[in-house]
Amino acid sequence: MSKADKHFHAIHAHGLVRVAAATPIATAGDPAANAEAALALARQAHDDHIDLLVYPELNLSSYAVDDLHLQDGFRRAVEAALAAVVAGSARLSPVLVLGVPLARNGRLYNTAVIVSRGAILGVVPKSFLPNYREYYEKRWFAPGAGLTGLTIDVGGGTVPFGTDLIFAADDLPDLVFGVEICEDYWAPTPPSTMAALAGALILCNLSASNIVVGKARERALLAAAHSVRTCSAYVFAAAGPGESTTDLSWDGQAFVHELGDELATSRRFSDSAQLTVADVDAGRLRAERMRFGTFNDAAAAAGHPETRFRRIGFAHEPSFADIGLRRPVARFPFVPDDPARLDEDCYEAFNIQVEGLQRRVANAGAQRLVIGVSGGLDSTHALIVAAKAFDRLGRPRGDILGFTMPGFATGEDTKANAWALMTALGVSAAEIDIRPAARQMLGDMGHPFADGEPAYDVTFENVQAGLRTDYLFRLANQREGLVVGTGDLSELALGWCTYGVGDQMSHYAVNAGVPKTLIQFLIRWCIRTGQYDAGTDAVLTRILGTEISPELVPPDASGAIQSTEARIGPYALNDFFLHHIVRWGMDPAKIAYLALNAWGDAGAGEWPPGVPEAQRLAYDLPTIRHWLGLFLRRFFQTSQFKRSAIPNGPKVSTAGALSPRGDWRAPSDGTAAPWLAGMERVPKV
Repeated sequence: MSKADKHFHAIHAHGLVRVAAATPIATAGDPAANAEAALALARQAHDDHIDLLVYPELNLSSYAVDDLHLQDGFRRAVEAALAAVVAGSARLSPVLVLGVPLARNGRLYNTAVIVSRGAILGVVPKSFLPNYREYYEKRWFAPGAGLTGLTIDVGGGTVPFGTDLIFAADDLPDLVFGVEICEDYWAPTPPSTMAALAGALILCNLSASNIVVGKARERALLAAAHSVRTCSAYVFAAAGPGESTTDLSWDGQAFVHELGDELATSRRFSDSAQLTVADVDAGRLRAERMRFGTFNDAAAAAGHPETRFRRIGFAHEPSFADIGLRRPVARFPFVPDDPARLDEDCYEAFNIQVEGLQRRVANAGAQRLVIGVSGGLDSTHALIVAAKAFDRLGRPRGDILGFTMPGFATGEDTKANAWALMTALGVSAAEIDIRPAARQMLGDMGHPFADGEPAYDVTFENVQAGLRTDYLFRLANQREGLVVGTGDLSELALGWCTYGVGDQMSHYAVNAGVPKTLIQFLIRWCIRTGQYDAGTDAVLTRILGTEISPELVPPDASGAIQSTEARIGPYALNDFFLHHIVRWGMDPAKIAYLALNAWGDAGAGEWPPGVPEAQRLAYDLPTIRHWLGLFLRRFFQTSQFKRSAIPNGPKVSTAGALSPRGDWRAPSDGTAAPWLAGMERVPKV
């Protein structure tokens, strides 16, 4: 096995960093006990392969000890506790971010001390000190705001001191972090904003933060918003059990957020010490900043903080071992696992489509809509969107002209479903048999099928697909209508459409922003929320159970029909690949690694509600590798010319659209070679 293959299963090979927020058992002012509690969690973190461990504010002294902070004897005990933790960390792999009160130049500061393998890397003071309601920190501490370029003598050495520090591993490029402390987080201008603009990908917050009703929601809200705004991961650790409850109580809330998503959260009000662990995708954060131009504009507007921050390097010595993956990876990145969020997303996606089509009809002054209805998922969804758009326009559904156009391989079930759906919706329905015209064209071309040979090549398929679209456009001319496209985002990604006079073209591509996997859930949502009547719902339910097929080639000798997914791969995997390429720009090895973690075990993780048991499948690495290679060839090399000339259609997902006028611009004569070369990092077995 090659070196690249050996590291394939290691999170560190894919830009991931394991972080944890610590919730130790505190004391009401026993630094020696606090040091032992900190070391116990550091040893546990070492065994759990954690890279970065964040403790609560003032965890070595305790937070709620008030005037004890100003006692020389107490401070000496704190310094001894810090020395014990530093010495005890020498053989431990995690970088420790400790809360310690430290004196400098006649002032006491509430600080974070960053320790790596027995050495203090630097000290960051708290910028903003709360002195309102229950807080009284200015009685003891000096604010750190504005202190930059300084040093502090601590632990027998001199180390950097100031709010201008970010820390970066020399041997793990994406382990770059900044630190702020509690109140800094609530300030209108959190110091971590500048740290992020200076390059920190992970932001750490050591917090005491006593608990009152509603505060836990506020903390999570701030972390989610801040991690989105700064394109970062946010690690938050609040004080927990053991702090003095003279006037306050503590819940030990800890969490990790990344780009607004909560990756992990602690058990609040627990009586035991905890580590809240998550694998942060720092590589994704770095890539997001590159494509989010406003982030870099903000850095320029702030005077380029990287020119003012000191970057403290250190050797982290990652093992590149297979330590598993500690983060959720959605099987269906376009489809949330959470039922409430799925409902919200389906509501929005459906109404985006309806609004887009409604506006196009009104602006174009179209009298009618023309849709080819096959009885498959895509045309079904386009038709129900059209029906809802006409309802909102106050137009009769009879002005929607649905045509089923059987060809040489059209199944009786799908044709029956197409008729049943058109009838249930009350649209104008008609049938045009394209076989006579197809035979004529194939005969004119001298195609062997015209002489009775079973020659089912791409020409045979595209003659049928092209004739259907040709009829629809001419029907639209004749009847003052617009042709509604039915092709979806997944088909555009794969180039699974007939170019020009084919299903690639329409007057308005209402499904162009919707991936195949989401369409199934949108139809289920329409049924569940009663968007139509019971008769329509019954037909929609039958269509959901139909195998995806273009129905262009007759069944084989065994009676098996043409299967789309047998040719181009499972849409579940293709949509996974699509999301991680278009939205995040990930390399093939990382996509394969994440796909294996999402799809390798059907019994692991969450499934979106409504996925039938028969579709709860697993895919091993060779299967993922095979279909990913095919996707890369189709997406980057053979299909872009079709996307470069697509009709208008609404963007639906934050993952992006493939319009050359919007999210995706690429050369039509490009090559997949760089991505296929990247596939060499993916093991074959």
